[in-house]
Amino acid sequence: MKLNIVLKGIVLFSFLSFSTLGSQVPVEPPSKEAFVDLKELMPNLRSDMRYYSSNNFVGAPIDGYTEPKVLLTKEAAEALKKVQDELERLGFGLLIYDAYRPQRATDHFVRWAQDENDDTMKTQFYPNIDKKDLFSKGYISVKSGHSRGSTVDVTIVSLKTKQILNMGSPYDLFDEVSSVDHTATITKNQHALRLLLKRRMEKHGWQSYPQEWWHFTLKEEPYPDTYFDFPIE
Repeated sequence: MKLNIVLKGIVLFSFLSFSTLGSQVPVEPPSKEAFVDLKELMPNLRSDMRYYSSNNFVGAPIDGYTEPKVLLTKEAAEALKKVQDELERLGFGLLIYDAYRPQRATDHFVRWAQDENDDTMKTQFYPNIDKKDLFSKGYISVKSGHSRGSTVDVTIVSLKTKQILNMGSPYDLFDEVSSVDHTATITKNQHALRLLLKRRMEKHGWQSYPQEWWHFTLKEEPYPDTYFDFPIE
Protein backbone atom coordinates (compact mmCIF):
# COMPACT_ATOMS: atom_id res chain seq x y z
CA MET A 1 0.00 0.00 0.00
CA LYS A 2 2.75 2.46 0.99
CA LEU A 3 4.71 1.60 -2.17
CA ASN A 4 1.67 2.31 -4.35
CA ILE A 5 1.18 5.69 -2.66
CA VAL A 6 4.86 6.57 -3.17
CA LEU A 7 4.77 5.54 -6.83
CA LYS A 8 1.61 7.55 -7.46
CA GLY A 9 3.24 10.54 -5.80
CA ILE A 10 6.30 10.22 -8.05
CA VAL A 11 4.16 10.03 -11.18
CA LEU A 12 2.09 13.05 -10.12
CA PHE A 13 5.20 15.07 -9.30
CA SER A 14 6.80 14.12 -12.63
CA PHE A 15 3.72 15.29 -14.54
CA LEU A 16 3.52 18.56 -12.61
CA SER A 17 7.23 19.16 -13.06
CA PHE A 18 6.96 18.73 -16.81
CA SER A 19 3.76 20.69 -17.22
CA THR A 20 4.06 23.55 -14.75
CA LEU A 21 7.59 23.82 -13.34
CA GLY A 22 10.83 24.90 -14.96
CA SER A 23 9.20 27.18 -17.53
CA GLN A 24 7.47 30.51 -17.24
CA VAL A 25 3.78 30.99 -18.03
CA PRO A 26 3.19 34.76 -17.95
CA VAL A 27 -0.34 35.99 -18.47
CA GLU A 28 0.72 38.97 -20.59
CA PRO A 29 3.36 39.57 -23.29
CA PRO A 30 6.52 41.46 -22.21
CA SER A 31 5.48 44.57 -24.17
CA LYS A 32 2.80 45.80 -26.57
CA GLU A 33 5.27 45.56 -29.45
CA ALA A 34 6.40 42.00 -28.69
CA PHE A 35 3.54 40.35 -30.64
CA VAL A 36 2.25 41.32 -34.09
CA ASP A 37 -1.12 40.83 -35.81
CA LEU A 38 -0.04 39.16 -39.06
CA LYS A 39 -2.98 40.53 -41.02
CA GLU A 40 -1.75 44.07 -40.33
CA LEU A 41 1.74 43.19 -41.51
CA MET A 42 0.61 41.09 -44.50
CA PRO A 43 -2.79 42.21 -45.86
CA ASN A 44 -2.89 39.40 -48.46
CA LEU A 45 -2.27 36.69 -45.88
CA ARG A 46 -5.12 34.20 -45.58
CA SER A 47 -6.10 32.34 -42.43
CA ASP A 48 -8.39 29.59 -41.24
CA MET A 49 -8.12 29.68 -37.46
CA ARG A 50 -9.39 26.21 -36.68
CA TYR A 51 -9.21 26.49 -32.90
CA TYR A 52 -11.49 29.53 -32.90
CA SER A 53 -14.12 27.31 -34.53
CA SER A 54 -15.43 23.77 -34.01
CA ASN A 55 -13.62 22.45 -37.10
CA ASN A 56 -10.79 20.83 -35.16
CA PHE A 57 -9.88 17.55 -33.49
CA VAL A 58 -11.65 18.53 -30.25
CA GLY A 59 -14.83 19.46 -32.09
CA ALA A 60 -15.37 22.72 -30.18
CA PRO A 61 -13.86 26.21 -29.87
CA ILE A 62 -10.68 26.07 -27.81
CA ASP A 63 -10.00 28.01 -24.60
CA GLY A 64 -8.22 31.30 -25.21
CA TYR A 65 -9.31 31.82 -28.82
CA THR A 66 -11.81 34.65 -28.30
CA GLU A 67 -11.06 36.22 -31.71
CA PRO A 68 -9.77 34.68 -34.98
CA LYS A 69 -6.64 36.83 -34.91
CA VAL A 70 -3.26 35.57 -36.10
CA LEU A 71 -0.53 36.61 -33.66
CA LEU A 72 3.22 35.93 -33.66
CA THR A 73 6.24 37.47 -32.03
CA LYS A 74 7.63 40.40 -33.97
CA GLU A 75 10.70 38.39 -35.01
CA ALA A 76 8.64 35.45 -36.25
CA ALA A 77 6.22 37.74 -38.09
CA GLU A 78 9.05 39.46 -39.94
CA ALA A 79 10.55 36.10 -40.93
CA LEU A 80 7.19 34.84 -42.14
CA LYS A 81 6.66 37.98 -44.21
CA LYS A 82 9.83 37.13 -46.15
CA VAL A 83 8.29 33.78 -47.07
CA GLN A 84 5.00 35.42 -48.05
CA ASP A 85 6.76 38.04 -50.20
CA GLU A 86 8.76 35.37 -52.01
CA LEU A 87 5.73 33.17 -52.65
CA GLU A 88 3.70 36.13 -53.92
CA ARG A 89 6.30 36.71 -56.63
CA LEU A 90 5.57 33.14 -57.77
CA GLY A 91 1.80 33.60 -57.72
CA PHE A 92 1.23 31.91 -54.36
CA GLY A 93 0.74 32.88 -50.75
CA LEU A 94 0.45 31.49 -47.25
CA LEU A 95 -2.61 30.36 -45.30
CA ILE A 96 -2.32 30.18 -41.51
CA TYR A 97 -4.13 27.54 -39.45
CA ASP A 98 -2.59 28.44 -36.10
CA ALA A 99 0.09 30.76 -34.74
CA TYR A 100 0.40 31.96 -31.14
CA ARG A 101 -1.55 29.61 -28.86
CA PRO A 102 -2.30 30.45 -25.21
CA GLN A 103 -1.16 27.87 -22.65
CA ARG A 104 -4.80 27.54 -21.56
CA ALA A 105 -5.56 26.20 -25.06
CA THR A 106 -2.89 23.51 -24.71
CA ASP A 107 -4.36 22.67 -21.30
CA HIS A 108 -7.72 22.25 -23.06
CA PHE A 109 -6.10 19.80 -25.50
CA VAL A 110 -4.63 17.81 -22.60
CA ARG A 111 -7.99 17.53 -20.82
CA TRP A 112 -9.59 16.40 -24.07
CA ALA A 113 -6.87 13.83 -24.77
CA GLN A 114 -7.27 12.33 -21.30
CA ASP A 115 -11.01 11.79 -21.86
CA GLU A 116 -11.03 8.48 -23.72
CA ASN A 117 -14.84 8.52 -23.95
CA ASP A 118 -14.81 11.54 -26.29
CA ASP A 119 -14.01 10.24 -29.76
CA THR A 120 -16.39 12.47 -31.73
CA MET A 121 -13.74 13.65 -34.19
CA LYS A 122 -11.75 10.41 -34.46
CA THR A 123 -12.82 9.53 -38.02
CA GLN A 124 -11.75 12.91 -39.36
CA PHE A 125 -8.57 13.62 -37.41
CA TYR A 126 -7.05 10.42 -35.97
CA PRO A 127 -8.71 7.41 -37.66
CA ASN A 128 -5.70 5.08 -37.31
CA ILE A 129 -4.49 6.03 -33.83
CA ASP A 130 -5.93 5.28 -30.41
CA LYS A 131 -6.62 8.49 -28.52
CA LYS A 132 -4.56 7.30 -25.57
CA ASP A 133 -1.49 7.13 -27.84
CA LEU A 134 -1.61 10.75 -29.00
CA PHE A 135 0.81 11.76 -26.24
CA SER A 136 3.39 9.04 -26.85
CA LYS A 137 3.34 9.61 -30.60
CA GLY A 138 4.05 13.32 -30.20
CA TYR A 139 0.77 14.78 -31.44
CA ILE A 140 -0.37 16.16 -28.06
CA SER A 141 1.85 17.46 -25.25
CA VAL A 142 1.46 19.48 -22.07
CA LYS A 143 3.59 22.27 -23.56
CA SER A 144 3.52 23.59 -27.13
CA GLY A 145 5.99 25.72 -29.05
CA HIS A 146 2.96 27.69 -30.24
CA SER A 147 2.66 29.19 -26.75
CA ARG A 148 6.16 30.65 -27.08
CA GLY A 149 4.78 32.78 -29.91
CA SER A 150 7.15 31.78 -32.70
CA THR A 151 5.56 28.62 -34.08
CA VAL A 152 3.10 28.54 -36.96
CA ASP A 153 0.91 26.00 -38.77
CA VAL A 154 0.82 26.97 -42.43
CA THR A 155 0.14 25.86 -45.98
CA ILE A 156 0.24 27.36 -49.49
CA VAL A 157 -2.59 28.80 -51.58
CA SER A 158 -2.80 29.91 -55.21
CA LEU A 159 -3.35 33.66 -55.57
CA LYS A 160 -4.99 33.13 -58.94
CA THR A 161 -7.48 30.35 -58.13
CA LYS A 162 -7.69 30.98 -54.33
CA GLN A 163 -7.39 27.21 -53.88
CA ILE A 164 -5.35 25.57 -51.13
CA LEU A 165 -2.63 23.39 -52.64
CA ASN A 166 -3.05 19.65 -52.08
CA MET A 167 -0.32 18.47 -49.71
CA GLY A 168 -1.56 14.89 -49.58
CA SER A 169 -3.17 15.06 -46.13
CA PRO A 170 -5.38 17.62 -44.39
CA TYR A 171 -4.26 19.87 -41.57
CA ASP A 172 -4.13 18.26 -38.12
CA LEU A 173 -4.51 14.70 -39.40
CA PHE A 174 -2.73 12.71 -36.70
CA ASP A 175 -1.26 10.01 -38.89
CA GLU A 176 2.05 8.95 -40.43
CA VAL A 177 0.80 10.23 -43.80
CA SER A 178 1.25 13.76 -42.43
CA SER A 179 5.00 13.33 -41.95
CA VAL A 180 7.11 15.62 -44.13
CA ASP A 181 8.99 12.73 -45.72
CA HIS A 182 6.02 10.40 -46.21
CA THR A 183 5.81 9.19 -49.81
CA ALA A 184 4.08 5.78 -49.66
CA THR A 185 0.48 6.94 -50.15
CA ILE A 186 0.76 10.43 -51.65
CA THR A 187 1.67 11.57 -55.15
CA LYS A 188 5.06 12.90 -56.22
CA ASN A 189 3.49 16.30 -56.77
CA GLN A 190 2.01 16.37 -53.25
CA HIS A 191 5.38 15.46 -51.76
CA ALA A 192 7.07 18.09 -53.92
CA LEU A 193 4.68 20.73 -52.55
CA ARG A 194 5.55 19.74 -48.98
CA LEU A 195 9.22 20.17 -49.81
CA LEU A 196 8.52 23.50 -51.52
CA LEU A 197 6.91 24.78 -48.31
CA LYS A 198 9.66 23.33 -46.14
CA ARG A 199 12.50 24.79 -48.19
CA ARG A 200 10.96 28.24 -48.46
CA MET A 201 10.36 28.34 -44.72
CA GLU A 202 13.85 27.04 -43.92
CA LYS A 203 15.38 29.64 -46.23
CA HIS A 204 14.00 32.35 -43.97
CA GLY A 205 14.94 30.90 -40.62
CA TRP A 206 12.25 28.34 -39.83
CA GLN A 207 12.63 24.73 -38.73
CA SER A 208 10.08 22.06 -39.62
CA TYR A 209 8.56 19.44 -37.34
CA PRO A 210 9.08 16.09 -39.14
CA GLN A 211 5.73 14.56 -38.11
CA GLU A 212 3.61 17.45 -39.41
CA TRP A 213 4.30 19.02 -42.81
CA TRP A 214 2.46 22.23 -41.74
CA HIS A 215 4.34 22.91 -38.47
CA PHE A 216 7.32 25.29 -38.25
CA THR A 217 9.22 27.02 -35.43
CA LEU A 218 11.53 30.00 -35.82
CA LYS A 219 15.07 28.77 -35.14
CA GLU A 220 16.10 31.97 -33.37
CA GLU A 221 12.88 32.41 -31.41
CA PRO A 222 12.99 35.32 -28.95
CA TYR A 223 11.30 33.52 -26.02
CA PRO A 224 12.58 29.91 -26.16
CA ASP A 225 11.77 29.15 -22.52
CA THR A 226 8.60 31.18 -22.02
CA TYR A 227 5.05 29.89 -22.53
CA PHE A 228 2.54 32.73 -22.71
CA ASP A 229 -1.08 32.49 -21.64
CA PHE A 230 -2.74 35.75 -22.69
CA PRO A 231 -5.95 35.13 -24.69
CA ILE A 232 -6.26 36.00 -28.37
CA GLU A 233 -8.59 38.97 -28.34
